[in-house]
Amino acid sequence: MIGYTTVGVADMEKAKTFYCKLFEDQGAKVQLDGGRIAMIGASKSEPMIAVCKPYDKELPTPGNGVMIAFPAKSKEHVSEMYEKALALGATSEGEPGQRVPGVFYGAYVRDLDGNKLAFFVFE
Repeated sequence: MIGYTTVGVADMEKAKTFYCKLFEDQGAKVQLDGGRIAMIGASKSEPMIAVCKPYDKELPTPGNGVMIAFPAKSKEHVSEMYEKALALGATSEGEPGQRVPGVFYGAYVRDLDGNKLAFFVFE
């Protein structure tokens, strides 16, 4: 249902590197690069994340309460994605753990521009 989600960034090259490396195990690469915006994913026919310099030329700011959640394959994969994001410069917003007993396991980070990301798996 979702084609792509966009996050505002200050440095396009750093953002493209961050997201391409974060999701490289899923075949992610820049699918479209329009200079001010780049769409990253495994293919143009699958959901992507777009990084962009804001159209109004103001500083990018993360939305309060806005978060993008990426599905993982397992609890171990949640931990791998969390650790990989931290190694790429993200900051922790919640270590991997059981959030809803027997139902939802997740971890949370903020990317290089402060956008909140989650990695999760339903049990």
